[in-house]
Amino acid sequence: MILHDSQATHDAGLKIAPLLRTGDIIALSGDLGAGKTCLARGILSGLGLEDEAPSPTFSIVIPYEKPLLSLPVWHVDLYRLDHPEDADELGLDDTLIDGVLLIEWPERLGARLWRDALRLHLEPNTKGGRSLTAIVPPSWEARWPFQ
Repeated sequence: MILHDSQATHDAGLKIAPLLRTGDIIALSGDLGAGKTCLARGILSGLGLEDEAPSPTFSIVIPYEKPLLSLPVWHVDLYRLDHPEDADELGLDDTLIDGVLLIEWPERLGARLWRDALRLHLEPNTKGGRSLTAIVPPSWEARWPFQ
């Protein structure tokens, strides 16, 4: 899928947001500047966040709870993790009991990334926009809005 600019990337997040369910994991991969945080901001906005979401690069995890959002979300950036097992200390599984994980740099988890995660890969294209490639797990097949 081609996203022509930042607004299209944000809008794609807006389309995904109302489809989220408790226990969902969205894994956002791509190089620096590919649009991961822009897409995450669209999702968070679609769930009710009124302010622009900061990037979790330095804090690693930014939790959002009700009533700020319609569904609890942990926005996670794993860029600074050195080893997959470093994620154990974050308690990411705990979020899935009643919320959603939105993970940037999921490749830092290695084989520990959940198999049922919706995997979205962003990369710049030659026309100045972005290409979005999705690996849609069975739990998302009926919900994926970009058929």
